[in-house]
Amino acid sequence: MNVEDLVAIDVHTHAEVSAGGHASLSAELFGASEKYFKEHPRPTIPEMAAYYRERRMAAVVFTVDAEHATGHPRISNEEVAESCAEHPDVLIPFGSVDPWKGRAGVREVRRLVEEYGVRGFKFHPSIQGFAPDDRMAYPLYEAIQELGAVALFHTGQTGIGAGVPGGGGIRLKYSNPMLVDDVAVDFPDLRIILAHPSFPWQDEALAVATHKPYVYIDLSGWSPKYFPPQLVRYANTLLKDKVLFGSDYPVISPDRWLADFDRLDVKPEVRPRILKDNAVRLLGLGTKERTTDA
Repeated sequence: MNVEDLVAIDVHTHAEVSAGGHASLSAELFGASEKYFKEHPRPTIPEMAAYYRERRMAAVVFTVDAEHATGHPRISNEEVAESCAEHPDVLIPFGSVDPWKGRAGVREVRRLVEEYGVRGFKFHPSIQGFAPDDRMAYPLYEAIQELGAVALFHTGQTGIGAGVPGGGGIRLKYSNPMLVDDVAVDFPDLRIILAHPSFPWQDEALAVATHKPYVYIDLSGWSPKYFPPQLVRYANTLLKDKVLFGSDYPVISPDRWLADFDRLDVKPEVRPRILKDNAVRLLGLGTKERTTDA
């Protein structure tokens, strides 16, 4: 990957469909998501590669493994990683391992990093049905930290399950970013991304990110025109080196996100950090080893 030629790195995109047509969520949850976010395409990973290559961007790609809570089979992490490996100029593979899988999940984390080049792991506590500070998940964090990979946590409300009776069984409380604070304490070298403006816990996310040196925030899932003012203020100042561009593609296109970001009151010297430089440093792109600088 030639990072010098890239205009941006999108750290938050979803593989929603496998090569064989298997969806990442059940029909009920997908229907609720499309009603919430409006209907959107479900590109294959090769189609995602072409989309980002055309825009001179790179993208982190992952699915969500929530088999225990939902009973819905996931898209294979190996398929995601192998498909990304066919497009290394623009795609960066992340995995997702259900914390309820115990030791088998730890073995999978190690295999995905060591054999498939996966650089991080996506957790969605609300869909996966666990609190991030539950010791049940700690063996996974320990392995991710040891391997130098990144842990990305969904935070805040989710459109998945919105409007379905009982929210489709999804509990919003698990995605309070303050629950990740214990993780940052107990795994002090673990690189963590708090995904999304964390409604209704934006201040909690800002507190954790300013207090813990290796906790970052991505800006995915919302159009920038709706960002809370305190998030913009911190992105411009205290967190200018720890805020990351993310779109949540395909539910929000990077084209729309970037157009709205252009109208946001962000300092000119901060923009390139958010759009690319912070992700290059965090993910160790263009270097042999991931840096330890926060």
